[in-house]
Amino acid sequence: MKLPIFTVDAFTAKAFCGNPAAVCLLENTLDEDMHQKIAREMNLSETAFIRKLHPTDNFTQSSCFGLRWFTPASEVPLCGHATLASAAVLFYKIKNVNSTLTFVTLSGELKARRAEDGIILDLPLYPTHPQDFHEVEDLIKTAIGDTLVQDVRYSPDTRKLLVRLSDTYRRSFLENLKVNTQNLLQVENTGKVKGLILTLKGEPGGQSQAFDFYSRYFAPWVGVAEDPVTGSAHAVLSSYWSQQLGKKDMRAFQCSCRGGQLEISVRPDGRVDIRGGTAFVLEGTLTA
Repeated sequence: MKLPIFTVDAFTAKAFCGNPAAVCLLENTLDEDMHQKIAREMNLSETAFIRKLHPTDNFTQSSCFGLRWFTPASEVPLCGHATLASAAVLFYKIKNVNSTLTFVTLSGELKARRAEDGIILDLPLYPTHPQDFHEVEDLIKTAIGDTLVQDVRYSPDTRKLLVRLSDTYRRSFLENLKVNTQNLLQVENTGKVKGLILTLKGEPGGQSQAFDFYSRYFAPWVGVAEDPVTGSAHAVLSSYWSQQLGKKDMRAFQCSCRGGQLEISVRPDGRVDIRGGTAFVLEGTLTA
């Protein structure tokens, strides 16, 4: 078996920043268990598998493909950065001739279209609902101790818990916050929560770039202690911050050690456009 494989840093214009994803192009059907084995071998937050939907399809001319995403531990229903990376491989490496690509996924059809300064993803917009603090107090205190919390929301569609830190904190606080993910699986093992979003209201730019909000994302429940830049989390964050700020167009920054920037446009049809850049860092052939 020989598979073309790429490593792409997503939501960044510079290599070794943003969120790395492996992307495999499948000319033929792959044994089901091999997806997970490859993802475990690549050992990145996600490995994406692009497959043809019909025998006559080809990666250069066709505009619609199947797409699946795997962490080293399991398959996931949505991954924004690996979708961005997959579109970048097709657009820039395979030289796909179309301006818009459609991916058939576990989260329905997702579109990626070319833009002058990156690729725009069309993702679902997931609403959040108020969450009783006392029901998740143990989880929050295990993760961030006595850090001041301003709001807690839950996204039932994605099983993500959104924790907004106090507006008294600055970006540097979130960046340097030590988050304990080791014990979260013992504290929350009901299946209700599959990801923890920490978020903070943006601050005026001054001499630096201004962002509407900041975030970090943790998903030890699916084998990812901290994800560097997370498109699926921003499908939740976009809904929340659009309501809080009264804005449709926003700029976001994910404050992981690698960091990543996202340009967001909330649409009236209940979806969100997220624009990001990519950088290629590896290209080769997987043999097994």
